[in-house]
Amino acid sequence: MRLLKVATCNLNQWAMDFDCNLKHIKDSITRAKEVGAVIRLGPELEITGYGCEDHFLELDTVNHAWECLKEILLGDWTDGILCSIGMPIIRGSERYNCQVLCFNRKIVMIRPKMWLANDGNYRELRWFTTWKQKDQLVEFQLPPEISEALSQNLVPFGYGYIQFLDTAVAAEICEELFTPNPPHTELALNGVEVFLNASGSHHQLRKLDLRLRAFISATYTRGGVYMYSNHQGCDGARLYYDGCSCVVVNGEVVAQGSQFSLKDVEVVVAQVDLDAVASLRGSISSFQEQASCKTKVSSVTVPYNICKPFNLKMLLSSPQKIMYHSPEEEIAFGPGCWLWDYLRRSGASGFLLPLSGGADSSCVAAIVGCMCQLVVKEIANGDEQVKADAMRIGNYTDGKFPTDSKEFAKRIFYTVYMGSENSSEATKTRAKVLADEIGSWHLDVCIDGVVSSLLSLFQTVTGKRPRYKVDGGSNVENLGLQNIQARIRMVLAFMLASLLPWVHNKKGFYLVLGSSNVDEALRGYLTKYDCSASDINPIGSISKQDLRTFLRWAANHLGYSSLAEIEAAPPTAELEPIRSNYSQLDEVDMGMTYEELSVYGRLRKIFRCGPVSMFKNLCYKWGATLTPSEVADKVKHFFKYYSINRHKMTVLTPSYHAESYSPEDNRFDLRQFLYNARWPYQFRKMDELVQEMNGDRVAFKETGEDGGTAAGGGGMGVVAAASGNPKAGF
Repeated sequence: MRLLKVATCNLNQWAMDFDCNLKHIKDSITRAKEVGAVIRLGPELEITGYGCEDHFLELDTVNHAWECLKEILLGDWTDGILCSIGMPIIRGSERYNCQVLCFNRKIVMIRPKMWLANDGNYRELRWFTTWKQKDQLVEFQLPPEISEALSQNLVPFGYGYIQFLDTAVAAEICEELFTPNPPHTELALNGVEVFLNASGSHHQLRKLDLRLRAFISATYTRGGVYMYSNHQGCDGARLYYDGCSCVVVNGEVVAQGSQFSLKDVEVVVAQVDLDAVASLRGSISSFQEQASCKTKVSSVTVPYNICKPFNLKMLLSSPQKIMYHSPEEEIAFGPGCWLWDYLRRSGASGFLLPLSGGADSSCVAAIVGCMCQLVVKEIANGDEQVKADAMRIGNYTDGKFPTDSKEFAKRIFYTVYMGSENSSEATKTRAKVLADEIGSWHLDVCIDGVVSSLLSLFQTVTGKRPRYKVDGGSNVENLGLQNIQARIRMVLAFMLASLLPWVHNKKGFYLVLGSSNVDEALRGYLTKYDCSASDINPIGSISKQDLRTFLRWAANHLGYSSLAEIEAAPPTAELEPIRSNYSQLDEVDMGMTYEELSVYGRLRKIFRCGPVSMFKNLCYKWGATLTPSEVADKVKHFFKYYSINRHKMTVLTPSYHAESYSPEDNRFDLRQFLYNARWPYQFRKMDELVQEMNGDRVAFKETGEDGGTAAGGGGMGVVAAASGNPKAGF
């Protein structure tokens, strides 16, 4: 038997914080060595942090990475252990995303990434180039100060593997695993038995299974030990890296780290038998045949044995059941951990949430409550870093620290119900009950006086006073009155967040949390610069359907029973007067259901459908209940208001990324915001298709430029750039 103990890790790195990142790297190596591991794998670009973005274009970033690596190599961290460390490296005039393989205080090999992630949230080609010389390893001249310190001038650089006396090890960096022809295929044929995948993979609902299936597939038919390391936490932007580092042997998971955790460093260890890899490969005839005519891959020889001989005291890691979280748990733990990282690193003293008693803001409140529960749990488990952060943020003195999540919430979480004459007693009560269950410091504020003052000012300036539609007003008046309320709530929220800590003799400031969901953003069903314009939004990329399911789960599993009643209530903005024969409902205002919005969003983004192809797809999907004419009307309705409200995405609050059809404009969904909202060519094509299918000519009826309440504003002709739709909730 050739026994090998390996260690991979989840690290909570922070882009451009070299002290923090270096500390975590050293800590992980120390823990790996303490348990006897001879290979330690860290995440992609772990020295700098993965999310540096345009900081990668600065020479300082690369230079600081070298300085950190030098500090590691001058100490005893790499003695007797192969460490794979991620950092950017400049060779000549090209910048590469690299894994630096270090052993016994020397750099053994530098492996540049060959296939870069460049879609969705990833823009690696903006900062790095791909390594294209697959047929050779070249010599890389180390920077002078590194060369002098290490007494090492040249290092093999490129695509290849490390050949020890008793096994072969190679790197496969993140995206390369998911390419049509991944490197591990030919590396396995060349005798590589241990694969090191350093990754920077963010969380997305229901994504983990895809990742794990790739690791399993990589070794199921080829054999091998596949090690995966990932970032974990918020490194400074919208993404949450969800860890789940693991070790897979011959298609079976033998070690798995946590997916959501407040820990800064988590080391996952496995002990494996490499003879099991050789045995599997030797039993597969096709593997033998293909290996006999393989394309040769370059290698670097290290004359050292890293395996241990047979020893009864050394237990092998056994296959284990893969741990998956339900989508409801992902919504609780992912944004909850993200909020904690953001809070402790931002210097803020807590959060303030406009809590309407509706589904969306209640979801955000529950996620903050979950965060408080996680903090108390980790402190009870002995995490000193979480304890220190919680004591600082919660302003604990005399050695006291959080032991109860509700008590902790009272210190760091304000909730505010901002009611008006249009608000119901039911939503007011639901907000208060939920706040009590979570433990937040809750305020009840009436905004009618401020609204009345603004309307009086408007009347003084113009001589007119707008009326709601139910009182005989026009669509323009009705929309304007709703938006006044929504924007006042935004102004009030930020004022309270900055001044309430002062009122209560607390240090610092509070961050305002938003609560608009991905479907409302897609449709533009929110007022521009209302409470959607907050500091951060933990649910901005989560669908309404998933949020409702989360509410039912959280009522039972987080202990906030009032969420069940909140979930059962029909969504309403409560921005218009309540009458015996009229009650404002979100889905009526939008002219579409949340379920339909989710379908539109997935077809638009994930399946890359324009109006015509969306129409064709929905004719198949909805053909049993709707005629082609009705389907065409629905698609036209969606694209019209999507276009009118697209400008709102340019100022959308930074949101936790969780859904693959997010319309977030920052970099994930790059589209123009000035549209011809009539889509004359595309809609005409749809009409022609309808006529071909059933002879029923469908003409798209213009509804005027104002768009009404559901249009989200108007007054700019083809593309309305006015205030937008009222938001469901505060």
